[in-house]
Amino acid sequence: MMTMEQNIDLKNLDKSNWKSFRFDQIAKKISETVDPNTTDLKIYIGLEHIDAESIHIKRQGTPADVSGGKLKCYPGDVIFGKRRAYQRKAAVVDFEGICSAHAFVLRANPKVIDPNLFPFFLHSDLFMHRAVDISVGGLSPTINWGQLKEQEFLLPPKNQQAQLAELLWAMDEVIESEHKVLEKTNIIKESLFKKFRSKENNWKKFQIGHLMHFNYGKALKESERIEGDHSVITSSGYQGSHNDFLSIGPGIVVGRKGNVGQVTWVENNFWTTDTAYYITLKDEYSDIPLKFFYYLLKAANLVKHSIATAVPGLNRDDALMTKVYLPSENELLQYLTKFQIVDDKIIELESKISSSKALQKSLINKVF
Repeated sequence: MMTMEQNIDLKNLDKSNWKSFRFDQIAKKISETVDPNTTDLKIYIGLEHIDAESIHIKRQGTPADVSGGKLKCYPGDVIFGKRRAYQRKAAVVDFEGICSAHAFVLRANPKVIDPNLFPFFLHSDLFMHRAVDISVGGLSPTINWGQLKEQEFLLPPKNQQAQLAELLWAMDEVIESEHKVLEKTNIIKESLFKKFRSKENNWKKFQIGHLMHFNYGKALKESERIEGDHSVITSSGYQGSHNDFLSIGPGIVVGRKGNVGQVTWVENNFWTTDTAYYITLKDEYSDIPLKFFYYLLKAANLVKHSIATAVPGLNRDDALMTKVYLPSENELLQYLTKFQIVDDKIIELESKISSSKALQKSLINKVF
């Protein structure tokens, strides 16, 4: 991959022989409509199924999920979110199906742009910033085809495009490979969580309230915070620092309002705001490593005890009555070790993916 990058010399890319094309010369808008109530197609893609800054579709719905006219898409087409373009949603289709009318179905013109390069062009800052600039409307800005088709973009000669596409797809393969390993690692972690929710041979059943206390945090407005050495923890997790603390770390915080049931591990002394609870163990369990109870609370899936109000809240009584199962002390320490190994692997993979994505984005923007 590096040899190819050096051959192309992206750092000093010569664009003197590049040509400018209108967008409707680069791609065709496919406007074939389908009624989801009568179609035989099985797959529906809404914008909610497309991840930001990804060229892959990893989730899907069915036509039965929606009503009203939708757009038909074919393998090789790209679904591009014309509503809220700042979300940067553009993904390649590898099936025959239907998609949201809040998207454009775009088909590359192979006489102008290599279809394998086209998805990466759409994810360039050059294209995405232009898409945002021409969007109209307030709460839900949308792109009009009449404006988009007239936009002009500089493209490399066709004999360079295949090589550029090969480079970018090679980088994409690295990212997708790392994603697959991450998915498998998360499955392993979930299988460990499940054991705390279902009885094993010699595991003992407890209510969470038998093991620990959920203590209210204390209000601390942003305007009252003085930057310091102590973390401020809200229901969303880390939210800045303060020069004072309420709890000696390490500790566990559980979301009370807003991000209900979110469990945050804190290494050092910290301040829990009034949107969250901090956890203290009952005396008879204080010899068990606190980190074990962090994983136990993650496994308990406390979000299911959310109270449906304008601002969702955690029903503390129901949370404390949640049933969990604990292994013997020897097994307990073994499970803690397993969790820590899995978590270390997840952190490593997430870091690799972040670095790979940054490199891919850099390469795309060097090209375009």
